[in-house]
Amino acid sequence: MKGIILAAGKGTRLYPITKPVCKPLLPVYDKPMIYYPLAVLMEAGIKDILVITPPDDTKPFVDLLGDGSHLGIKIQYLEQKVQRGIADAFIIGKEFIAGDSVCLALGDNIFYGPFFRRKLRMAASNGEGAVIFGYYVADPRAFGVVEFDPDGKAVSIEEKPRHPKSNYIVPGLYFYDSSVVDIAATIQPSARGELEITSVNEEYLKRGQLSVIPLGKEFSWFDAGNPDSLYEAAGQIRAAQRSGRMIGCLEEIAWRNRWIAKEQFAELAHSMSKTNYGQYLEALSEEI
Repeated sequence: MKGIILAAGKGTRLYPITKPVCKPLLPVYDKPMIYYPLAVLMEAGIKDILVITPPDDTKPFVDLLGDGSHLGIKIQYLEQKVQRGIADAFIIGKEFIAGDSVCLALGDNIFYGPFFRRKLRMAASNGEGAVIFGYYVADPRAFGVVEFDPDGKAVSIEEKPRHPKSNYIVPGLYFYDSSVVDIAATIQPSARGELEITSVNEEYLKRGQLSVIPLGKEFSWFDAGNPDSLYEAAGQIRAAQRSGRMIGCLEEIAWRNRWIAKEQFAELAHSMSKTNYGQYLEALSEEI
């Protein structure tokens, strides 16, 4: 399975703080925002990753993540020249996907919760169709909303409905088989001129190939695309980490996946030894 992070948004809801820096590079507590979706892909066992960046703005991402070899993964970069919606990621990444299954993570979405790794591995192992997640929110009108039948099976998905049929929204993490490339190429732009990811999910639903995994109240999810959610995400991550649990720690995930050796892990930890992040890694390296 391949992985794609769509990190090409202009971040207009965060102006003026995103005028000099791309939104996924903003700090969310002690890490750049893009660390969190990248951590999700790595937890899912995905090592081959494409980062889609804004036009003429790839260099800061390369400066931050490089080619991924220090984490035992491979990272490539492509630009989204014109913002055409989330589903455009599969058109941009067609050659990268190359007939494989793919997981798409949005660059401003943050997930964490118990046993999430298990859910991710389960979704990644799905050989046919699509797997998405359902997350309960009080006001779902600004999102794609999934409706379930009494047996818990998804029966409809609506994009930003005025009258939602449930409180479960579809957050920015999607697992698809290889047919997603052809589906994305055939959907029509919405009224706002974008290739909507909801249209892709609706096609899988029509085919009877869409699975939805509900995320319980023990999970946390943030669309960190506005100042309030960005601030709230940083606060909750800080609180969680003060209890001793690091969130979105790429080096730890790489080591626990056995993608890097003990010596490489120790070197990465030492390079950041003056920070709380690096000191957490150093403490781990001493336990190995």
